[in-house]
Amino acid sequence: MVIQILGSGCPKCKTLEANTRQAIENGGIEATIEKVTDIDAIMDMGVMITPALAIDGEVVSAGKVLNKDQILSFVKEYQ
Repeated sequence: MVIQILGSGCPKCKTLEANTRQAIENGGIEATIEKVTDIDAIMDMGVMITPALAIDGEVVSAGKVLNKDQILSFVKEYQ
């Protein structure tokens, strides 16, 4: 499973990344976490507002800083 954090590196993007890492660790999930900061790549995925979270290339959230439980819920749907 590949989880992508889409964003420019703003504080909200960093918080989403930290929450994602904690959710994966706490949930015992095997996943690769990638940061996507290239605006063209983000827009190619259909995201117009960041931060965004994508799982295996599918955007599951945009414009929100999800908490650990919300992230884990999305991840479990894709297992």
